[in-house]
Amino acid sequence: MEKEISVWNRLGSRYMIPSMKVPLFILFMLIGVVPMLIQGKVMNRSFKQTQIDGRVIEVQNQCLITSDRLTRAGYLSAETRDALLDKELDTIADIFSGRIVVVDQNFRIIKDTFKLLEGRYHVSEPVLKCFRGENSTVYGNDKHYFALTTPIYNKEENKKVQGVLLMTVSTENILANVDNVEEKAVFFEVMASWILILWGILFVVVLMRPYARLQKILDWVADGNLNENISVNTYKETSLISQAIQSTLTKLKTVDQSREEFVANVSHELKTPITSIRVLADSLMGMEEVPVELYREFMADISDEIDRESKIIDDLLSMVKMDKAAAELNVAQVDVNVLVQQILKRLRPIAQKRNVELVYESIREVIADVDEMKLSLAINNLVENAIKYNVENGWVHVTLDADHKFFYVKVADSGIGIPDEYQEQVFERFYRVDKARSRETGGTGLGLSITRNVILMHHGAIRLLSKEGEGSTFTIRIPLNYIS
Repeated sequence: MEKEISVWNRLGSRYMIPSMKVPLFILFMLIGVVPMLIQGKVMNRSFKQTQIDGRVIEVQNQCLITSDRLTRAGYLSAETRDALLDKELDTIADIFSGRIVVVDQNFRIIKDTFKLLEGRYHVSEPVLKCFRGENSTVYGNDKHYFALTTPIYNKEENKKVQGVLLMTVSTENILANVDNVEEKAVFFEVMASWILILWGILFVVVLMRPYARLQKILDWVADGNLNENISVNTYKETSLISQAIQSTLTKLKTVDQSREEFVANVSHELKTPITSIRVLADSLMGMEEVPVELYREFMADISDEIDRESKIIDDLLSMVKMDKAAAELNVAQVDVNVLVQQILKRLRPIAQKRNVELVYESIREVIADVDEMKLSLAINNLVENAIKYNVENGWVHVTLDADHKFFYVKVADSGIGIPDEYQEQVFERFYRVDKARSRETGGTGLGLSITRNVILMHHGAIRLLSKEGEGSTFTIRIPLNYIS
């Protein structure tokens, strides 16, 4: 029941998170629709202004022509107006859907094609400017019209302004045409928007299909199918994601396999001393009148097996503590020179027992932020292994050095060495290159694994250089200043 609730909670949280399809679709629409709408508005305004400007120029030309006709005909100075010219003015006004007003030099209106203001006076700024020889154009945006003034010159004195031709033209027909075009443009934009929406949906679906396939494969993996081949190479991104996930799965399978091997090795290592103790005890119990010497020999063997079992358990406990995610380092400033000297002092009796020369060289004083107990355990394991897996009358050299950022501990020996094919595996738990020799020396196969974990916890690194039959050199590098 709890598992089902967990699955439903996971699915619920997944659907609460917005899909990447949404921002992709919105981005596609912003790129496709918004520029089209902006372009439509700009083109509509440009078209409207172009139509009005064209009409203004056309009317200006017509006004110039008409003014010239009126000047040559002496329209303002004649005692009687030319009926033919009056009719022509009416026709021009009708053609342009406008109104023509002719004002004489006394500001009196002598001709109005609307027949409303004849005989009245018209004094305005455009008219005053026109009498000074300045043409003007006034556009009434609110009332949809524009007005042009053109001077009418004296027939006999060409440079003297005798009157003003004022022509007012409505722009409603232009605006109606513009509105008609705008309606068609809006219809086109709506149709184009729908097409873009459909294309956007198709684009997002096709674009996200490899990710959906990748998600489907990952769901299979989440159900426990760790052997599923993850390979979605549609895009470079999906290929990189597939490779990263495949690499992670490979590591997970390796960890899972290592865990199984670890459990098997732990069971075997713990069972072996117990089996030996049982065999020795059964042998003693099955004998009658056991000699004291034999009894002591068997009890000594039992004691050795108990010590071996205890060491395995101690190493396991140390390793479990370091494997915990919450494991913390008790970091403090430590004199590494003193620490190494104390370790070598404890191990010298073992070295002397095996006739191994133990040499320490400190190139400079080193003060570093470390966990003293854990680092002591790591260095102790390296030096102890160098002594145990050495040859008679061999040597072990321990060197301490530092630079501005790291300190280095190098442990070199003249021992049996490690073959190239095994050097990558020596840091694995319970791994032994020479199992028979390891049992003789009392090794559990956990020392180097513990050492590596300690160094990694300090954000350091460990390197191995070894040649079979010539010895090994372990070098550890740890930052002087620990940064959490």
